[in-house]
Amino acid sequence: MAAKPRILGRRLAARTRIFRVEQIDLAFANGNHRCFERVLGGRGSVLVVPMPDPQTILLAREYAAGLDRYELGFPKGIVEPEEDLLEAAGREIREEIGFGARDLRLIRKVSPAPGYIQHETHLVLARGLYPDRAQGDEPEPIEVVPWRLDDSDALLARDDFTEARSIAALFLARRFLEREKADA
Repeated sequence: MAAKPRILGRRLAARTRIFRVEQIDLAFANGNHRCFERVLGGRGSVLVVPMPDPQTILLAREYAAGLDRYELGFPKGIVEPEEDLLEAAGREIREEIGFGARDLRLIRKVSPAPGYIQHETHLVLARGLYPDRAQGDEPEPIEVVPWRLDDSDALLARDDFTEARSIAALFLARRFLEREKADA
């Protein structure tokens, strides 16, 4: 395995209300020099797979500005400063779908695009749901869509279920549940 490139310099290339873009000058072990750009992340985010019962997942249908359409996906959001990952997961499902959870389990963290985004999303399984709505920052009410877990193939075939993190969370949650069942 090659040695990591040496960082020769860094500079802020752009800043918006949400994003910061950094340019990094790198020297690779083979002598090549390149300037890379990356979107800087904060503490990361959580994406929650809420399960009101062992056969059902809850999806959120909300507007996706990047695609200019409504998408189905799991509730998600940023981890606030000084906030624990599981606290953030609980807060997000209360704000987005109106449920609290008695059991929150970290499944895995994923990197959506590690080549140019400094960001990790923590996938969390939420069970033991109970009604508990909190005020969030969503611009409109989010439609909650229950889906049978054993009908995942139909969900994957939909044109409005395309977010890679939600697809990964679906597979990883199913795998987690299968292992849990096998160990019981």
